[in-house]
Amino acid sequence: MIQHFPVLAVMLLFLGAFCVEIFGSNNAGIRNTIAMLAATIALVLIYALIKPVMIDGEIISSWMGNWAPVSGYAIGIGYEVDALSLFFALLVVTTFWLSGVYSMSYMAKDHHLGHYYTLYLMLSGSVLGLVMTGDVFNMFVMVEIMTFASVALTAFRNENEGTLEAGFKYLVIGSMGSSFTLTGIALIYGQCHTLNMAQISAQLCTGMTPTTIMAFALIVAGFGVKSYIVPFHTPAADAYMVAPTSVSMIFSGMVNKAGVYGMIRVLYIIFRAMDKSSVQMLVVIFGAVTMFIGVTMALAQHDFKRLLAFHSISQIGYVITAIGLGSALGITGGLFHAMNHTLFKGLLFLTAGAVLYATGTTNLDKLGGLSKKMPKTCICFLIGAFSISGLPPFNGFVSKWLVYQATYTKAVESGNFVYAIVTVVALIVSVMTLASFIKVTQAVFFGQLPAELKKTQEAPASMLVPMYIMSALCVLCGIFYPIVNKYLLHPATEATLNVTNYIDRMMGDGYAAMMGAQNIEVAPVQFSYWNPIVWLILFVVIFIAAFIVITGSKSSRGQILNPGVKYDPKYATFFSGEEELFSQVGGSDLFWGFKTDWKGYYKVLEGLHSGIVTDYAGWTVMATAIITICMFIFMR
Repeated sequence: MIQHFPVLAVMLLFLGAFCVEIFGSNNAGIRNTIAMLAATIALVLIYALIKPVMIDGEIISSWMGNWAPVSGYAIGIGYEVDALSLFFALLVVTTFWLSGVYSMSYMAKDHHLGHYYTLYLMLSGSVLGLVMTGDVFNMFVMVEIMTFASVALTAFRNENEGTLEAGFKYLVIGSMGSSFTLTGIALIYGQCHTLNMAQISAQLCTGMTPTTIMAFALIVAGFGVKSYIVPFHTPAADAYMVAPTSVSMIFSGMVNKAGVYGMIRVLYIIFRAMDKSSVQMLVVIFGAVTMFIGVTMALAQHDFKRLLAFHSISQIGYVITAIGLGSALGITGGLFHAMNHTLFKGLLFLTAGAVLYATGTTNLDKLGGLSKKMPKTCICFLIGAFSISGLPPFNGFVSKWLVYQATYTKAVESGNFVYAIVTVVALIVSVMTLASFIKVTQAVFFGQLPAELKKTQEAPASMLVPMYIMSALCVLCGIFYPIVNKYLLHPATEATLNVTNYIDRMMGDGYAAMMGAQNIEVAPVQFSYWNPIVWLILFVVIFIAAFIVITGSKSSRGQILNPGVKYDPKYATFFSGEEELFSQVGGSDLFWGFKTDWKGYYKVLEGLHSGIVTDYAGWTVMATAIITICMFIFMR
């Protein structure tokens, strides 16, 4: 019976979407009951797989309609859940269940909620189906459902400024990613005559042809779009900002993880390309650029949710960098950071939603002093901020340290200085992340409370409960890392590197060996308590250097006071004698000197982020072309 749980979980979510639209459009009680019942049953079904898959090491598989392989070829659609699939499935069901609870109060004042919960369940079902299917075309179908549900949810509050534009950008760039994926799948089918991932992996043991190299490049680019890595990131900031916060949490918590999962499955299992140092370097460079551009863009934002959106892009850069290293340590760090990103970024989005619900705005210049009115939300925010900044003992500290260790170890073992540079970049990005959240903490929760917010009240209990749960998980996953590693991370890492079990489960015992596939032994990754001391010293040194650059530069010390000098208002700030009602540091003011010193860099970024969708489409095509050229050079 348990082998049917994955399929049942996906079917129940899609069935719930159908029933909400038919029976719950005009009845809030029926609608909410159906939505939460479907989400809860799916949650229970997936959690029930932890013991057999994560602890006992089983791989759950089933063939739709009992269409088992015929004469050594897979014809039907197979569902195959190994530890890697289940790891991401757990993130998916946890995220959408908490989002559903949060939505009960947060979305209560909106109209057409029947459509909202229909799309919510469709999005959840599609992402869950994507991470558990064993068929590449079925994966594409789930990607398409996910894309169009995401577009509709992005533009759900279409009366607000910018929502339709954000939805259109998401549609165009998302569809391009889907098209790349579909084209790659078509090429694979033409070459291998099968759509089953296990059989494709087994056939590609003997090597890659020009057709499969082209397919590989297109599918990697397609999932790069779905994970919002730079330069495919452009729809994310707008979508995260204008979508309802419960949806922004889903986007950050599980939709981009679907892209990450797809990249891992393609890189390590289907094409098994991560034994090539050139491919590792390409993925790591994409990750490092993503983390740096994301955090620097976040520092320049004036809107709470938009700032979080760029941080989400930046943190995905850590994940991509880690999985690109091709080592067990890197995969463990990447998976743990993906899990932690779901927790702390989901928590931060929920706190932003609570602020929006209570005050009606997420503009950092219009907020302040909310710790007096929303102390529970403030505490949850601080836990999320400490976690994303990598401060001990929170979960982000452990996963970032694993990433630092993995990049440093790679630099030492390979003798390649590029990995050492990436290690330093990761540390600097962490410092800048902390600096950015100092800005948000001051602008939103501390300082003077504006007069118009005097009557602000704390968020409702149904919104606070998901925040409490995620806050507790941020702390517990950091303190009890050995347990998390033993029961979640190590099994998922082992499944990523050991492909023969995955192949044999679907195609029969001995099939992988017959095709030449080999296993890799994976030792458990231990968190080193000595290395962090060394890294802590480096962290402090870089923090002091960053502090001097930010606050001690010539443009941020005294020059603003020179009489008769005109300043660009984009980089200006108020000082003693301003006309504003309160002398507090607003979202436009903190780090203005840093932004002035870096105005050449920001001017380039501003020019590139034109807001014109054809420009973004051009970026997507150009980046895909670069990936394709690199693959043809290095994969031959």
